[in-house]
Amino acid sequence: MMLLNTPVAAGFPSPARDEGSRPLDLQALLVEHPESTFFWRVEGVSMEGMGIHHGDLLVVDRSLPPVSGSVVVAILDGGFVVKQFVRRPGEVILRSGHPDHAEIAIDAERELSIWGVVRWSLHRLNNPTSR
Repeated sequence: MMLLNTPVAAGFPSPARDEGSRPLDLQALLVEHPESTFFWRVEGVSMEGMGIHHGDLLVVDRSLPPVSGSVVVAILDGGFVVKQFVRRPGEVILRSGHPDHAEIAIDAERELSIWGVVRWSLHRLNNPTSR
């Protein structure tokens, strides 16, 4: 694989330049801590508003501590979920990225363990040539 040195404009086009390329190592790009990094496939639509779609491949790092605003894989009441971790004074909330899914307030009745922090979400575009 090769990484082109010239960025591609997502706004107005820039003059084309041929600045060459260099080898691209996806593991080096996506994985900071190999011994604690795992890949998970997403099932469901609750995180679409945060750019995470059904079928996406998540890159999850277990060595990173969650901070408020992080997207995490958590064990909630014995099941795995992907949500945004929100810490406010005196409360912790797991937030979905879909308006039909309510926030989950973590209280004494809930069992929560943060499994890892999501670093990347990879998904295929729905182009006519995609399979």
